[in-house]
Amino acid sequence: MVLIGCAKDLSRRCDSFLEQMKIVPKDKGVYSFSRFHKPVEYVDLGETIILETEDAVGGQVRSEGTPLEKIDWRSVNKATGPIYINGVERGDTLIVDILDIDVASEGVILVVPGAGALAQRDFKPKAKIIKIKDCIALFNDVPLIVRPMIGTIGVAPEGDDVPTGVPYKHGGNLDCVEVCRGARLYLPVAVDGALFAAGDLHAVQADGELCVSSIEVEGRILLRFNAIKGMKPEWPIVELGDHYSILTADEDMDRAVEIATEYAVQALMKSRKWSFEEAYMFGSLVVDIAVNQVVDPKKGVRATIPKNFISIHDLLNSSV
Repeated sequence: MVLIGCAKDLSRRCDSFLEQMKIVPKDKGVYSFSRFHKPVEYVDLGETIILETEDAVGGQVRSEGTPLEKIDWRSVNKATGPIYINGVERGDTLIVDILDIDVASEGVILVVPGAGALAQRDFKPKAKIIKIKDCIALFNDVPLIVRPMIGTIGVAPEGDDVPTGVPYKHGGNLDCVEVCRGARLYLPVAVDGALFAAGDLHAVQADGELCVSSIEVEGRILLRFNAIKGMKPEWPIVELGDHYSILTADEDMDRAVEIATEYAVQALMKSRKWSFEEAYMFGSLVVDIAVNQVVDPKKGVRATIPKNFISIHDLLNSSV
């Protein structure tokens, strides 16, 4: 696997530094988030770890002539892990710092009949191999700036297993462009050790991921874990730059927006000690609603709130 990076990247770090770090290979992965999966690695709070990841289609498309009808759809959206984080208990918040992401020198984007935002249209299956060089991805002759992100990232849910292709309260297939280098993700811990896994890297994606895929690419992720004890969010929270985003999902897009809005308004009420009416009005002035993806079994929405109006603890609930 030829890896490239932009700005701070794993591929330019000294070999001795990498050799001292735990590395989980891409063959150690799962296709669901589950409290019954056995950990493939253990890490301590504050420790850094590298996860190697397969692309979302399981490396099954290496040329544009690959017959898409021969893809084994049971082997897609693999997440490397699960990782047991020592010291993290049920009811805590797992903090995931995304320190760096490297991606391979080529990726693939595809369209599949019956999938995507225009699933009702009649169109042919097609795959396109995208070359990546010097932080630029070339789609035909159009250059696109590479913005690596993690599509699938989460922890074991409390109840039934959840396929890695589905987003929900535990995380999962969030497909949110803000889950990128420099972001901090807050996840609710439902089982001791969290059983964290991640994969499905994208080199480039726009909000919505309209055609059901982006530039799917294999790569490596550098992560560090910490925790907030005795408190957890109801839905995943991502911190990036000057804001927090609440990541929600539902089969119905309108319902996903409603859930995100309710969460944001309740957090503003807690932060400012305001009535519902005041926080609801203020939310209309400072809370941005955006779409993460419209193509998964549950549609993804985020509500973004500037940090100067709220703290992370306003977005967490006591678990005791």
